[in-house]
Amino acid sequence: MTNPSSLLREHALAFRSLHVPGRPLLLPNAWDVASARLVEDAGAGAVATTSAGVAWALGAADGERLDRERAPAVVAGIAGAVRVPVTADVESGWADDPAGVARTVLAAGAVGVNIEDALHGPGPAPLRPVAEQAARIAAARGAADAAGVPLFVNARVDTLLRGAGGVGDTLERASAYLAAGADGIFVPGAVDPETVRELAGGIDAPLNVLAGPGAPPAGELAALGVARVSVGSGIAQAAHALVRRAARELLGTGTYGAQDAGLDYGTLNTLMGEGR
Repeated sequence: MTNPSSLLREHALAFRSLHVPGRPLLLPNAWDVASARLVEDAGAGAVATTSAGVAWALGAADGERLDRERAPAVVAGIAGAVRVPVTADVESGWADDPAGVARTVLAAGAVGVNIEDALHGPGPAPLRPVAEQAARIAAARGAADAAGVPLFVNARVDTLLRGAGGVGDTLERASAYLAAGADGIFVPGAVDPETVRELAGGIDAPLNVLAGPGAPPAGELAALGVARVSVGSGIAQAAHALVRRAARELLGTGTYGAQDAGLDYGTLNTLMGEGR
């Protein structure tokens, strides 16, 4: 029988190896066991969670509305249901301070985490101060190192997404986060080719961008030096749009057209019934 800690380390090393500039890791983000197994079945080398998708599945709004009990339980369920490495979007660490972040990052069996520097809720500042965020990243790195797990810490820089700075500010934050122990840098809001090229050239670590409708195809992002492409809550949004469309059709016209493209019952049942 495989030792759980040995398997976690094996998955962590495998996950690290997937971050190659010019040949990016493509992550169709999942939000529950069913979506994770479908992503794995599609051929993904790893499964990433979406914090928004997880929150919605639990009946909560996105933006630090979940606690360190409910959200990690979903991630743990996903990690136990697939054979490939799992990386979790843990927002800002599901904790108020660095010590809490340290307790969070290994709680769910993921071998990678996204830790964002955005602040949610009331207050004038859209982002945490650099030193404060660096301390949270250092806490995550220290906890993983102490456990002997080469956790991939993906530091999310929300300057562009939140309109809180330009490329220069993003590069400054990225440098501080890498010095604190981050392994990669995630910059949502960067899809303009010249911006992406500048970020990839200025960050001495794998660059992750958030893509979706309107963004350059993954092949073009690869040519710009991107090492990881994720879609965040995009697939969850598309799935929920189908639910609403099918429900409105049935209640409005009594017809079933929106269900035509549904997966075969037997296929889904077999996939969900497979042992892991």
